[in-house]
Amino acid sequence: MRCPRISQERRRYFRKPAAGIAAMLLMAMACAAQSATGTRAAQQSKTPVVAQGLSAYPGLLPEFGHLLVKLQNNVQYPAPRAESRLLSLLPASTIFFAAVPNYGDAAHPALEIFHQELQESSVLRDWWQGGENAAKRLKFEDSIEKFSQLHQYLGEEIVLSGSLEGREPNFLAFAEIRKPGLKKFLEQLVEQYGGESAAGVRVLDQQGLAVAKENRPKQQLLVLVRPDFVLATENVGLLRSFSARFDRHGQEFLSHPFGQRLAQEYQGGLTILAAADLQGILAQSQPAPKQNAALQQSGFADVKYLIWEHQGEGAQAVSQAELSFTGPRHGSAAWLGKSKPLESLDFVSPKALAAISLVLSNPAQMFDDIKQLAGPSSDQLAAIAAGEKALNLSLRDDLLSNFGGEITAELDSINPPRPTWRTIFQVKDANHIQQTLNTLLSAVQVETDQVEDGGITYRTVQIPASQPPMEIGYAFADGYLIIGSSREAVAESVRMHRSGGSLEKSPAFQASRPPGHSLDASALFYEDPAAMAALQMRRFAPQMAESFSQGSTTITPFVVRLYGDESAIREASSTGGVDVAGVLIVAAIAIPNLLRSK
Repeated sequence: MRCPRISQERRRYFRKPAAGIAAMLLMAMACAAQSATGTRAAQQSKTPVVAQGLSAYPGLLPEFGHLLVKLQNNVQYPAPRAESRLLSLLPASTIFFAAVPNYGDAAHPALEIFHQELQESSVLRDWWQGGENAAKRLKFEDSIEKFSQLHQYLGEEIVLSGSLEGREPNFLAFAEIRKPGLKKFLEQLVEQYGGESAAGVRVLDQQGLAVAKENRPKQQLLVLVRPDFVLATENVGLLRSFSARFDRHGQEFLSHPFGQRLAQEYQGGLTILAAADLQGILAQSQPAPKQNAALQQSGFADVKYLIWEHQGEGAQAVSQAELSFTGPRHGSAAWLGKSKPLESLDFVSPKALAAISLVLSNPAQMFDDIKQLAGPSSDQLAAIAAGEKALNLSLRDDLLSNFGGEITAELDSINPPRPTWRTIFQVKDANHIQQTLNTLLSAVQVETDQVEDGGITYRTVQIPASQPPMEIGYAFADGYLIIGSSREAVAESVRMHRSGGSLEKSPAFQASRPPGHSLDASALFYEDPAAMAALQMRRFAPQMAESFSQGSTTITPFVVRLYGDESAIREASSTGGVDVAGVLIVAAIAIPNLLRSK
């Protein structure tokens, strides 16, 4: 989606206030000073050092996995919220909203579990106590305790809001206060953990806010501690206006359509919510006339809201998103077709590293839309038109019109000498497409070999321009065109389809469907996280990658589904069950960085 361009200055103001506010209320401020040194060390370290570190603790990955599983299963996380007491306090001009639960009550139990694992696991204990890092370990544990203590002062929800009032975007975070003493506690945190950045945070009470000056240091985070709420922002005027609104107990946001939409989201119960009023952003961005015309033509000028929510924890966790429009989708916004059975997945291997499927509404119409958006002066379209005339072909009528719209691509291996991949296209007229391919291959003087097997004609094309020459195989089977990295790869795809051994039929894939959602979809992204993490592992510890893969055979795949409706595009994904193998994916990335910092 193309949105109106935001100036560099405006982007700068979007990023920095949001990052600063989130850091304050989520305790990142307490950890930033500690992690800076480790981050620099990580950037300066070399991969062989990481590999040596992993080799010194060969059983660390499984132990780290057990720890993460216990953290997920044995820690009581915040319950879903069916309403928000903070939502009504926002102004009607709010265009961005995010709300997270108070995880502070889970911090101390998590630290206790970590200490228990250290006692029970000699490998984890040796790693944690190894080296000259006693001071860092103490700071880490102290920061977890401070995180828990900080959130004991706060209510069950922390909100970040944003608006485009004035020339600069404004962001503010706030939460309820459930016990006194927060101001003193925050001042102690700033003094203890602020380091050189302590001057960038100023903790105020209401009397201090009344005398605060506008000409203060740039990018200074102001934290107002009232008896009932704590607020944080960089804008003195915004802090005063919000504080005054709290005194008035204003309810105007709930009478605004965006506020009503967010209140509706809470009714189903949620853990995390983030949303943006895209119509409000477009209205205030004022794009140039040429940009606005292109936006209208694309159909994305009709975007309304972008909403993402997360519900539940562990095996019941589900994430959902929605991009809504003010009316029926049109233009490029309608390229994603309506949900249907993704039958092309029946040609995909259950051992695929990753796969993506798309349902396109109408490939030929998409080509027309591209030509209209590009305009008559497009050099690329002019070259295509010249080629069509020379070959007496029509890309639209002889090729695109004969595809059904469903496309799937998969990656099975990246092992040398060449990756193993396949792309599957739904077709309407296989004979017409084959005739068109014959014409195109003949024009570039590329010969094909063909083999008949089981009633299927497998063709192989040699691409002489690459070194060594690349082989591509393809075949038509049961209404689909399968193109692969070799004839054998294509034949294997057909065999899986006809024997019932494909990804689509695998129990793990079937179990990945989010509760309450259909297997039909408009798009799907599939990934085997264990296999992808093993690839990551090979980068810095190849000697451990094989054992990592063998220990991760029960991992639930990562699957994201998109559903195209008339006036919305929705997304849903489920994390599924999490076992030791699953959390090893986190370890594959986290532990090398921890080793670098140590």
